[in-house]
Amino acid sequence: MKAAATACAAALALPLALLILAAGHNSAAGTGSDLAAAPTTEAERDIPPAYLRWYLDAASTCPGLPWNVLAAIGKIESDHGRSTEPGVHTGENSAGAGGPMQFLPATWAAYGTDGDHDGRKDRYNPADAIPAAARYLCAGGAGKGGRHLYRAIWQYNHADWYVRKVLDQAARYATLTTTGRGATAVKAALRWLGTPYSWGGGGPTGPTYGTAQGAGTKGFDCSGLTQYAWAQAGIRLPRVAADQYNAGSHIHRPQLQPGDLLFFATNPANPATIHHVAIYYGHGRMIHAPHTGDVVRIAQFAGNPYRERQYTGATRPAHHPTGA
Repeated sequence: MKAAATACAAALALPLALLILAAGHNSAAGTGSDLAAAPTTEAERDIPPAYLRWYLDAASTCPGLPWNVLAAIGKIESDHGRSTEPGVHTGENSAGAGGPMQFLPATWAAYGTDGDHDGRKDRYNPADAIPAAARYLCAGGAGKGGRHLYRAIWQYNHADWYVRKVLDQAARYATLTTTGRGATAVKAALRWLGTPYSWGGGGPTGPTYGTAQGAGTKGFDCSGLTQYAWAQAGIRLPRVAADQYNAGSHIHRPQLQPGDLLFFATNPANPATIHHVAIYYGHGRMIHAPHTGDVVRIAQFAGNPYRERQYTGATRPAHHPTGA
């Protein structure tokens, strides 16, 4: 957060390549296909495990904020806390910034967070500083993607070269861990992080106005999102979650791959009571449209008591030739 003394008007003139990287195609949240995906080998090698967990958890508090953008900022600012430069562990640098995410005192006063719930907000503690950085970026519109993401990063450090460096590093830190139709479905769903939930909304072409309580909201409900995501992979699913359960091969939980559909039921032993569907994201997480008043988001699936109680199974949608 080492802001330059004068604003850089050139930040608004985005290079086309960066716009494509930051915005993605037909993106509402603007995460793009190279962002907000699973850690690469480089990320796992370079980012300390505790930091990686903090980046993933902190980004999830801001729907649409790619975790790897947050991690890229941490890399550039302090090499994930490994830097021995002044101001990383104690004191301040020449600009007055301190801590692994390099907060100025005034910015910390506004956005400081007690991330580890120890009763203190400490900018030198990465468990506090990383969620504070996510909060600051989110306040700047980073979760909306595209130009908003670019400007939020630029606000962190007023320089276009800085934004380019962050986005380049972010692209090296994340990629999908699978290929094929499942990967395509995940990428498609990620483009709409932060989109409002709309009862009855969404379909193969994207978000739509819903019905009943969703009539005034353009977005997705759970099965509308999965129908859209898999349509981009060339597979047309039924509209209702319970019907989608019968539209693919049933997958045992240990064999889950990104893109597989997760189903939740009032009575897990009775598929007729299925009321929710999500897209498996990997690492025990899922992409879904939760309920009215919420938005399309990444959420924990494995270990979540509510979801575990209602989990009824998973499927892998398959392409069936016409007439089959």
